[in-house]
Amino acid sequence: MASTARELGGIVAAVSRSATHTLVKPNEASIRLVAGLGVDGDAHLGETVKHRSHVRRDPTRPNLRQVHLIHSELHDELAEQGFPGLVAGEMGENVTTTGVDLLALPAGTRLRLGDAAVVEVTGLRNPCAQLDTIQPGLMAATLGRDEDGNLVRKSGVMGIVLAGGDVRVGDAIEVELPPPPHRALATV
Repeated sequence: MASTARELGGIVAAVSRSATHTLVKPNEASIRLVAGLGVDGDAHLGETVKHRSHVRRDPTRPNLRQVHLIHSELHDELAEQGFPGLVAGEMGENVTTTGVDLLALPAGTRLRLGDAAVVEVTGLRNPCAQLDTIQPGLMAATLGRDEDGNLVRKSGVMGIVLAGGDVRVGDAIEVELPPPPHRALATV
């Protein structure tokens, strides 16, 4: 794929939001993304950080975690590892995708969700111990090692909303890579 080429990447499998700081986010028929803020009606909506541990460190930092995306293929992988029955939104994501290798995307990748919404991928989600409240051992299962022994975080990616719009189940996802050189995703 050319560095700025757009390509159909997959589809939106589910959309979720929660107005309170709960791990599990109920599924919705659609969510509205608001440019510069995040998911309308979600506890993480805002220009500055909303994740409680980040707020404690510095509440003035920009919110690079406006939208959380997880690939549905992770649910399949976790089921094979003995964690059956995980459903979209249960691990705190706003958008569950299928057919997009989210973890392989470079920082700055733009994802067009549906007709208008655009999310820029800012980094990886660092899995937290709250995952173990869903099923014991789930947090450890979302971590792995690559062939060089480096830690791999599998619990999705975070992004900011560049262009707002409604996102629905079944919407197409277009992937637009940033110009090279590409930067690997780091935790945000």
